[in-house]
Amino acid sequence: MDRIDRRILDILQRDATMPVAEVGRRVGLSTTPCWRRIQKLEDEGVIERRVALLDPKKVNASVTVFVTVTTNQHSEEWLRRFAEAVQDFPEIVEFYRMSGQIDYMLRVVVPDIEAYDRFYKRLIGRIELADVSSSFAMEQIKYTTALPLDYVETG
Repeated sequence: MDRIDRRILDILQRDATMPVAEVGRRVGLSTTPCWRRIQKLEDEGVIERRVALLDPKKVNASVTVFVTVTTNQHSEEWLRRFAEAVQDFPEIVEFYRMSGQIDYMLRVVVPDIEAYDRFYKRLIGRIELADVSSSFAMEQIKYTTALPLDYVETG
């Protein structure tokens, strides 16, 4: 990966719908070489997929809840069952296994507290959890899906 690839990635992270000709113009390439570079980045898995980012308010999912889970179950079987259960909840948009005192963290989006309560009851009905703590986001101060590219090693 070189600095041109990095610039292409920076542009596409901000607007994946930009025409290849415009991306090429911005990085100093004609359309075909730029398209080849994008294809190579996709083939190598650097670009995983292209998606549309939705306005949470306009799709009635504007309440964000960070859910921390502690469990006394640490077997691979339990983790597999938990991970499978999480897949069945569209409200869970992120799921992490953590280090430290918290075992897992979920980011959940719902329309309101009542919807979260229904979600919570369904979740604990699916899998045994020792402790669940929920924190409601009061204000989103920064949000981006763009990854920092300063750490990419260029050749």
